Amino acid sequence: MTDHILTERAGANGAINVIRFNRPEKKNAITRAMYTSMARALIAGDNDDSVRVHVMLGTQGAFTAGNDMQDFMAVAMGGSMGTEVLDFLAALAIAGKPIISGVDGLAVGVGATINLHCDLTFATPESRFHTPFVDLALVPEAGSSLLAPAAMGHQKAFALLAAGIPFSGDEAERAGLIYKTVSSDELEATVMAAAENLAQKPPKALAIARRLVKPDPELVMARMREEAELFGNQLKSAEALAAFQNFMARKK
Repeated sequence: MTDHILTERAGANGAINVIRFNRPEKKNAITRAMYTSMARALIAGDNDDSVRVHVMLGTQGAFTAGNDMQDFMAVAMGGSMGTEVLDFLAALAIAGKPIISGVDGLAVGVGATINLHCDLTFATPESRFHTPFVDLALVPEAGSSLLAPAAMGHQKAFALLAAGIPFSGDEAERAGLIYKTVSSDELEATVMAAAENLAQKPPKALAIARRLVKPDPELVMARMREEAELFGNQLKSAEALAAFQNFMARKK
């Protein structure tokens, strides 16, 4: 595992599979290697009978700023999201055990849409959920075009995914994007307490209840594939080229 993704087994008997972004100097921007590490960690946890729940965390002030742009551009030139991204998203969508996330600060792009796959997300009021897909002439990903309207309703989902309007932690809670806001100094303790609570429940009954209340994974995967194709088409478009050139110019 790269040091940019830290994993550990926590809780009683190692029942909590913790996956943590650890690249604070880049606001936890995700590289292809990081996607690979996260996919492997999710799959390993799902295949380990001692694991009852997955937890995803960032660092203070940043869950993740989304894709590392230099790394992303190297793949995007070929008109693809990259197999590493798609492998992680698939692992997220088909995970058989509950996923809890804790968000403090930036949750941009996939950093926001990850949480639509989580069963419980706790965030600080200062958090900022932002998906600037259309601003980059791209389209929603990670099954978010299916999951967000179901969780938030059409208008809030449109505001997030199409209009690119940022949501604070409090706004995300009211919209149904996350479960609850807590203070920054309580965030990780709250997340771990929720994970411990789930880890103590009868695992088969919990798995059945979770399956019943979540969208069909096959439908989510089908939407992910559709989004990925459209995303790839947009990457090759003139408007995406212009948008990325403008973005990189602003960064310089």
